[in-house]
Amino acid sequence: MRDASRSSGRMSPAAYWACLNAEQRIAGIGALLLIVSTIGAFTVVELFEVLMALAVLLILRARARGFKLRLPLADGTAIALAGGISGILILIRMFERPVGQGLLALACAGIVAFGGIRDNVKRSEPVEAPPPKPARPNPLDGFGEAVEEATAPDSSSPA
Repeated sequence: MRDASRSSGRMSPAAYWACLNAEQRIAGIGALLLIVSTIGAFTVVELFEVLMALAVLLILRARARGFKLRLPLADGTAIALAGGISGILILIRMFERPVGQGLLALACAGIVAFGGIRDNVKRSEPVEAPPPKPARPNPLDGFGEAVEEATAPDSSSPA
């Protein structure tokens, strides 16, 4: 029965992690830390922060599984936007929670935004084209002047 569940496309968290690039991993770590930073007095603002972090994690999960999301923005832009909105929400409640917790949450939102921006920049950088394949060598090159004489137009015939 376990083999059937594995063949249905289930992946372990380690397999998801291996499918992500470095920028996506940074954003994922930031999102997880953002969820952890909401521990304590929980209000609607913290709920929205957690929802933003979960949205980032869902985008990353979809990318790791190879799904084509139909977002109006690039993945990196959506992740950076979620980090920025979370940062604004954290600033709203900055002085109503302990200063250390607020700064931790703000740093986590910055990590998410940084990962999204970096992912977006990486995808927009031009990709180097592979070097052109060498042309097939002409098999007649080794024969030199004899081939040129044989393939030259006949100059003895009158025009």
